[in-house]
Amino acid sequence: MASFLVAGGGTAGHVNPMLATALELRERGHEVAALGTAVGLEADLVPRAGLTLHEVPKVPLPRRPSADLLRLPKNWAAAVGAATRAIEATTADAVIGFGGYVSTPAYRAARKAGIPIIVHEANAKPGLANRLGARWTEHVAITAPGTPLPHATVTGMPLLPPVRDLARKLADPATAQALRSEARAALGWDAGATVLVVTGGSLGAASLNAATVGAIGDLVAVGVHVWHLSGRGKADEALAAREALPAALRERYRVDEYSHDMAQVFAAATAVVCRSGAGAVAEATAMRLPTLYVPLPHGNGEQALNARPAVNAGAATLVADADLSPARLLQEATRILEPGTARTMSEAAADFGITDGAERLATMAEAAL
Repeated sequence: MASFLVAGGGTAGHVNPMLATALELRERGHEVAALGTAVGLEADLVPRAGLTLHEVPKVPLPRRPSADLLRLPKNWAAAVGAATRAIEATTADAVIGFGGYVSTPAYRAARKAGIPIIVHEANAKPGLANRLGARWTEHVAITAPGTPLPHATVTGMPLLPPVRDLARKLADPATAQALRSEARAALGWDAGATVLVVTGGSLGAASLNAATVGAIGDLVAVGVHVWHLSGRGKADEALAAREALPAALRERYRVDEYSHDMAQVFAAATAVVCRSGAGAVAEATAMRLPTLYVPLPHGNGEQALNARPAVNAGAATLVADADLSPARLLQEATRILEPGTARTMSEAAADFGITDGAERLATMAEAAL
């Protein structure tokens, strides 16, 4: 058995696949520890998963002249030093990085230590850390085809066990029907209800919320049940819209700020409207869900690129954030919820989605030794 140090932090996009891979490696009998910061999401989630967190200082790489740029050499040396000490403390045989500011010093420390580096890139457009790491290794995993990194192998996204296990159960039609019926009944809805899930993630998405509030009367009037996850602190307008619905239709619109059990949300869904972070795309396709993606309009455009392979495969459709309106949401949602279209998109998602990403990446890591 071997010892692995997994490195990733900051956002769920880095932390969740890191934890999924770590849990798979631990299941195989390996020793696993994590490298992260004291302030990112990993500071909470890594200990919850029963893993030791070795801390490394956060060192953003400035893209323009600033005070951070002047402090970079000292901060970089401190981060590489912390990563080196973590490798020594865990007697790590290899480092697996998932991008972000935690991975860069981890890759450098692993190279200095002469141990293998394994890179996992979630997004269609790789970040700076993984572009650097991929220059130092031939063990590069990507989530979907087309990500421009050398030596890349498509492994899919490592999914956390609850999501992975549900995705596998949904592959069996009889089991899927029973699970979906059970999830809808738990919400007080009919087992055969048509359910549209709208989510902008834990922080919410203003455009998705506004479009949903504007379209909700028409959606519930045609029999659609909507589960709207508004984001923390952003439910007021949705709750007001729910109260304004006729009493007979009000029960078709459920509003929550956030769900700690996304497996239950996916189980209840007929189709989904969401942003197109790499994790969202991987989970929706693994669950065989027809999806309308509304990519985040900011940043480097990676979300639109993340969604494109699933759209090209016929598993999803895409609307630009600027083009989303209540009328457009109503039009697209009713189209993907139409039984024939939903079935075709679900079959395409089944062909495109990957449920064993953690297993594939763990096997790559073992082979790197």
